[in-house]
Formats: sequence, C-alpha cells, structure tokens
Amino acid sequence: MEKKADNGAVSIKTLTKSNVWDVQENDIFRMWEGAEKDSEVKENVRHYVDIIRVAFMIEEISDQKVVKEKYEKQGYKVAQVKLDDNKKVFWALKKRPIMRVTDLTYENIRHISAAKLVEVLNRNFGGGWDSLSQSIKDIIESGFDISTTTLPADRLHKKGGMYEKKVADGFEVLEVPKGTWVEAIFAKLKPETEKPRMKFGNSTPSEEGDEDDEDFEIEDNYNKPDEDDVEIEGPDDDEITEDNYSTMMDIESDPDEEVEGLAVYSED
Repeated sequence: MEKKADNGAVSIKTLTKSNVWDVQENDIFRMWEGAEKDSEVKENVRHYVDIIRVAFMIEEISDQKVVKEKYEKQGYKVAQVKLDDNKKVFWALKKRPIMRVTDLTYENIRHISAAKLVEVLNRNFGGGWDSLSQSIKDIIESGFDISTTTLPADRLHKKGGMYEKKVADGFEVLEVPKGTWVEAIFAKLKPETEKPRMKFGNSTPSEEGDEDDEDFEIEDNYNKPDEDDVEIEGPDDDEITEDNYSTMMDIESDPDEEVEGLAVYSED
C-alpha cells in the first residue's frame, strides 16, 4: 500500500516508480527541500534520484543566468537543490513526455487518460492495433480495456451499433482508415480493483502491519474427516438375507492352505 507523508501528500521517501508520474517539477523541488535534513535521504541520495529519473529528465547545470534561461526555454524548471551537507547544485528538471507507444511503461500506463492514449496511438499508427508489438499491447491492456472492430466506413457509425454503445459507455475511440474500411479502437481506463482481505473468524486486526498481509481466503479443513476415515455403510442387520449374507461373507480360501491341511490329516 502506498505510504503517504504526514500531511497526506507523497514525499521524497515515499516516491515509487509508479506514483512519481503523478507529481510535477515544482513538487519535486518542494519535496526535496523538505527532506534536506533527513539523514536517510542524505545516505541514499542516489536511490531517490534514480526514482525521480524514471519520470523526469534531470540536468545538473551551472549557476550562469544564460544557461538557466536556455533550459527554461526548453520547458525545464530550474532550482537549487542540496544533495548533501556541503554540495548545492542547480537542477534543470523536466517531466518525461509520453509521445510515442515506446514511451509507455507498466509504471506510467495508469497515469494517463484514455484520450491521451488515443493521442499517442494516433501519432504512431499506420497498420492499426495489430501493428503494435505484443509487449506494447500487454502494457496498454494492463491499464485499459481495449476492443476493436473493422467495418465499412459507411456502417461504422450505424445507429445502435457497437461504436455508439462504446462511446455511450465512456470509451475513447481511434479510427484508423483502411481503404474503404475503418478499424475502430476503443479504449477505457480500467477501474482500480481492491483485493479481498483475509478474514480469521472473530479475530481483530492488529495495531500495525495488517495492510501488508497477503490477501487470500483460508479454507478450514481442520474438522473435516479424512477420506480414509469415512465410514462405509453396509446393509442393516434387518436387511441381511441369505443371498447378501453369503455374498458378504464368502471369502475365497487359499488352495495351498487346503493342500497343507489334507497333508496333516493324512499323517494323522
């Protein structure tokens, strides 16, 4: 479960490769300033910088005005950061753009809208959904419900058809012309799913650590009889007849035992 800072906001120490996509350049500078005196951050600067680099381009620049202005014109945010007790540097920071399908990752796919996804797909398409590699499809489908249909252009928008129903259900649509036909790709962000919690009868949650438990149901087989212990029922005494009694009690004798018995009898 994602940890939050005391004020409910993500902090430098709670940044992950996923939630870092939710913050902006000014947020990074603010969080870094707030963690300047944190000994854990000081000791693990490279770790936190690596997480920031997942979603941001970081350039360490000089304090010259002309250099700062150059980066700011390119869309970077520039500010001074303190990396340790003795070193202060200027960072030029810019959010990594998601422009092409190759920019999509499992970490950022749920941090864009369906409209943004359609925009990215439209910028890269030519052959439609099947032109994408399986790895890119897997990334997209981890965050979005995707469905496609290919119809003649004059039938795609038929009243009451799939196109109309999907749009009414909140799907964004990308239309890819294929001669006189059109492939429609429908995309909708998947809802966040909450895992079922483990339950132990009347037990109460512990004061800490419950949220990190694995989520699964435990079947109680303790009081169930083993298969070997199951009693096999036979007929009641009142139901025993000559026929079923002989069937139940007719045990084939061992020929060797019969021969041995005769031998003993002969000797006597």
